[in-house]
Amino acid sequence: MSQHSLLDKLDALVIRFEEIGKLITDPNVISDMKRYVKLNKEYRDLEKIANARKEYIQVLTSISEARNILDKESDSELREMAKEELELSNTRLPILEEEIKILLVPADPQDNKDAIVEIRGGTGGDEAAIFAGDLYRMYQKYCENKGWKTEVTSCTEGTSGGFKEIIFTVSGEGVYGILKYESGVHRVQRVPATETQGRVHTSASTVAVLPEAEEFDVEIKESDIRVDTFCASGNGGQSVNTTYSAVRMVHIPTGVTVQCQDEKSQLKNRAKALVELRSRIYNMEYQKYMDEVASKRKTMVSTGDRSAKIRTYNYPQGRVTDHRINLTLYNLSAIMDGDIQQIIDQLIIAENAERLKESEL
Repeated sequence: MSQHSLLDKLDALVIRFEEIGKLITDPNVISDMKRYVKLNKEYRDLEKIANARKEYIQVLTSISEARNILDKESDSELREMAKEELELSNTRLPILEEEIKILLVPADPQDNKDAIVEIRGGTGGDEAAIFAGDLYRMYQKYCENKGWKTEVTSCTEGTSGGFKEIIFTVSGEGVYGILKYESGVHRVQRVPATETQGRVHTSASTVAVLPEAEEFDVEIKESDIRVDTFCASGNGGQSVNTTYSAVRMVHIPTGVTVQCQDEKSQLKNRAKALVELRSRIYNMEYQKYMDEVASKRKTMVSTGDRSAKIRTYNYPQGRVTDHRINLTLYNLSAIMDGDIQQIIDQLIIAENAERLKESEL
């Protein structure tokens, strides 16, 4: 794409950015909360493009001015400064153009949302539950390092440790857009704590990452929900286990069921359960979009196919392999301690390359 046509695209989007800037101060728009939230999100997305356009024009101007000095000036000091400026700008230009092209490709509309993460022990019995617990601690530490907040909504502990199932929410900036790459089957190869003869076993746990639906995304009628209350099980002290604080919600039209028992208050559990219910109903529609993405992308990066084996954690070799991009790292202990950013960065690069190919920018 030529510099001229790239600028034309940016100019058109900046006009829209300025238009939205006026709209979000209009009292009529502010009173329509659903429209106001939608416009605010579009404004934040277009602000990145407006800032990139500003830098792009500055770089092009710097190149033009530096070339003009080299063509016309004889002063050696000025010429040296112009050479340095030209070199810096020519280095920055292609990088900036790639960044702008990625910004121009429509992003997943859910990327800025918070997330609901569920981890389930799969094949491997007790060892799968132990591994599910290891994965939960890995994500917990990763989220802590990112400054994100995590809250467990429900869990079922394994008989030998870990979790048969654990569901938790993650809130922070751009959470879903980063954690979505973790959806799929995670496989572990190691000698289980339950193994008496020292043999390496292969077990698996499934991770599903859902975008957390906002109140305006899904409208749920009170009459469509059946609410059951019961005594919470597991750790939590006497007050949790002896009062009817746990909540189970069933959305009658879809059959979607969620439960929350993490809080001592039934009201708090009810509020958390409603958020998860809304997200799961929203996700049913969102999955159609993900399936469409999956049909286009060979690497299956972030397509939400939860039956796909995405990663293997091999303890005897200290190795982690992400099968979607054929990435192998030999720092398993650091990864299990929450250091997964390098893997996610490589997945983002792979997905951006495919998005650019699709858009033919």
